[in-house]
Amino acid sequence: MKKTIVILACCALIAPLASAKTHKKGTTTEEAITVTGTVVKTTSEEGAVANYQPVRTLVVRGDRSTDPHKYVLEGPGHILNKRGELVQMPIQPGTRVHVFYVNTGDSRVIDHVVVD
Repeated sequence: MKKTIVILACCALIAPLASAKTHKKGTTTEEAITVTGTVVKTTSEEGAVANYQPVRTLVVRGDRSTDPHKYVLEGPGHILNKRGELVQMPIQPGTRVHVFYVNTGDSRVIDHVVVD
């Protein structure tokens, strides 16, 4: 009887070792990569909205100039309030805005507009 208990105890101690998984250490390698691209400079201007004319174009009378500037709205064009919340209604003429845009050739493409 003692012999059976000793054998079962030995089996109970050895069984977990027999089924244990071995872990291999992974190796890491480092490679240098080169990222190429164009640096995009976002510019901003403040003024009052004149109108949307033609379609997908926002016309703003800037504070620093007498001529209105046209900004092209490509894509969703985020319009936000001062708290950073999306504005769902159209911008009315005369509304004070801060336009953030990117110069792309001869047009100014809107990144986002902040309504004052």
